Amino acid sequence: MTTIKVDVVSTEESIFSGNAKFVSLPGEVGELGILPGHTPFITRIRLGSVRIEDENGDEQFIFIAGGILEVQPRTVTVLAETAIRSSELDEVKAEQARKCAEEILQNTNSNIEYATAQAKLAYATAQLAAIAQLRCRNRRR
Repeated sequence: MTTIKVDVVSTEESIFSGNAKFVSLPGEVGELGILPGHTPFITRIRLGSVRIEDENGDEQFIFIAGGILEVQPRTVTVLAETAIRSSELDEVKAEQARKCAEEILQNTNSNIEYATAQAKLAYATAQLAAIAQLRCRNRRR
């Protein structure tokens, strides 16, 4: 068995469906690497990037914001709360969101606003990290 079926879906749409040689993504307790024939398991996933090496050897990157991962010997399913194709990530918007969240964190006295701003900051920072990672990979090619 040289490939594994991979499906990445968000609450809004299917983001990727195809065969892959390898998948890596941020698990709840660390980075996970999955090859065909992997032992079955289910776990939560964190903010970060899913990297899929498809059957042609090309890499696909998808930004995810939490969700559930199910691994079976022939199938990997990522059920993401939010999933964005790397080509659709917007660095300017992410940077603006990061700055806005940082400003709110410095200027709020409300615990609810503070917690919301922390979550927005984590989301924007993870998007920026995914963009930087993708940019770095593209330079190596």
